Amino acid sequence: MRRLLPEPAADADPYEAYGDAPALRIGMVMSADGSVTDDEGWTDRLGGEADFRVFRTLRALADAILVGAGTVRTGRLGPARLRADLRERRGGPPAPIVVVSRTLDLDWSLPLFTAAETPTIVVTSRAALARHAPPVRAVAAGEEEIDLPAAVRLLREEFPRLLCEGGPALTTSLIREGLADELCLNVAPTLYGGGPRHTRLLGELPAEVRLRPAAVYEDEGVLFLRYRLRT
Repeated sequence: MRRLLPEPAADADPYEAYGDAPALRIGMVMSADGSVTDDEGWTDRLGGEADFRVFRTLRALADAILVGAGTVRTGRLGPARLRADLRERRGGPPAPIVVVSRTLDLDWSLPLFTAAETPTIVVTSRAALARHAPPVRAVAAGEEEIDLPAAVRLLREEFPRLLCEGGPALTTSLIREGLADELCLNVAPTLYGGGPRHTRLLGELPAEVRLRPAAVYEDEGVLFLRYRLRT
């Protein structure tokens, strides 16, 4: 990985480059024209191995990993794992995945819930929790709907450094509520154009959100952009 900004460097270590993790960081990959899904409707092939290296690094640096229920319902999200080298640098097992779900309408037989080395957690409302008793630890924030600011506050009491991996609905909500400190946006050297399988990075925001570039890296044609959010 090469660092382009702020000072060029020929060989940057991703773990050190992203080591100053803020309270809530968003990590996403997209094509150069803004799609977060490929022709098959998934993110897997967008950034290739270079993206996966940073993806794994961000997970190793986080205390908990936030994902939306829609991402879980695809069935493609497995339990968090760490390579031996990242486990050693982290000094322990992977961070738990925290699923944000309004309805708790989830497949509890998925390995994410049954085979995670670090048990998965769900965040929901008190009303949903009264209707369902999930087989994993649950955090209630809000009465009828999820109170996202309250959920983040509760989680950060135990997990100081949160990483959100999307999807777009959860990412948009975190930015809309002014809860995100940093956007780590990995831009793949690919164009897809429009199409039913191509999901955009964000949904609608009520107002402009200003970003401050903090660093730019490049690896295998993928641009790795770190933005501080001005919310």
